[in-house]
Amino acid sequence: MALQHATFAGGCFWCMVEPFTERPGIEAVVSGYTGGDKPNPTYEEVCSNTTGHVEAVQITFDPDVFSYEKLVETFWQQIDPTDAGGQFHDRGESYKTAIFYHDEQQRQVAEASKAKLQESGRFQKDIVTPILPAKPFYPAEEKHQDYYKKNKYHYKMYKRGSGREDFIKQNWSPKKDKAKLRETLTPIQYHVTQENGTERPFENEYWNNTKEGIYVDVISGKALFSSRDQYDAGCGWPSFTRPLDSYEVKENMDLSHGMVRTEVRSTESDSHLGHVFDDGPRATGGLRYCMNSAAMKFISVDEMEKEGYGEFLYLFK
Repeated sequence: MALQHATFAGGCFWCMVEPFTERPGIEAVVSGYTGGDKPNPTYEEVCSNTTGHVEAVQITFDPDVFSYEKLVETFWQQIDPTDAGGQFHDRGESYKTAIFYHDEQQRQVAEASKAKLQESGRFQKDIVTPILPAKPFYPAEEKHQDYYKKNKYHYKMYKRGSGREDFIKQNWSPKKDKAKLRETLTPIQYHVTQENGTERPFENEYWNNTKEGIYVDVISGKALFSSRDQYDAGCGWPSFTRPLDSYEVKENMDLSHGMVRTEVRSTESDSHLGHVFDDGPRATGGLRYCMNSAAMKFISVDEMEKEGYGEFLYLFK
């Protein structure tokens, strides 16, 4: 299938690029302006709230790899969809949210996703983000492109200071029910994921798995690693050269046991997965993601479609 465009307005566009960039199947994420009538507006003009434009991002993506539905889901998780006057500390017309659809199929997907979010009861107030037909999109000035990369420190401070970071953590991070997890997880799964435990080497489920498929978070079900990136590191735990989607894992400094290590956790469930080391194969970047089998569930290629992971079948063609 040919590449497609998706356009979202989520407040300040500085904060709307990173969440999409690292997703599989994303070819480009451009910051810009849309929704108004003035051709080629400047940043200053848009911020004056006189052009009718909003700050937005336009994403070029492969729908066979990452669906529009998942893009919309990612969009919701970056914003306050109940705020009609802007986003967080940024107020005014140019910071309002919107989904701009490019065809009828996108409109239907967006409307269904919005209705699902409304019915979920996640927010006490109504979902007010409008779903509108796409209008001409004008790329922003170069200094605004990939701002999270060019100005890492200011970007982090801005995202935190604006209130966006805390809002996302409060409203979109999974609420852990420890009692329920104890009922649904095995003792070793609970120990590893919730108590930062470690399995015994060579005595865990996937350390020598050679089947083709993907490994997903045992709690959230998010896809984490692919067998295509798995290799025998000789350590007794399943090891990978990279995550399947870097957005689905996060890293923390780990000073436990008198060592300095880099811990790997699941972004969605905040579960402990393992650690990443710099002694991996040089040909693939030199990293070794040493994971605990108990933190993951393996989905074989022949089960991926049935289990809802058909979008990742392209990895094995």
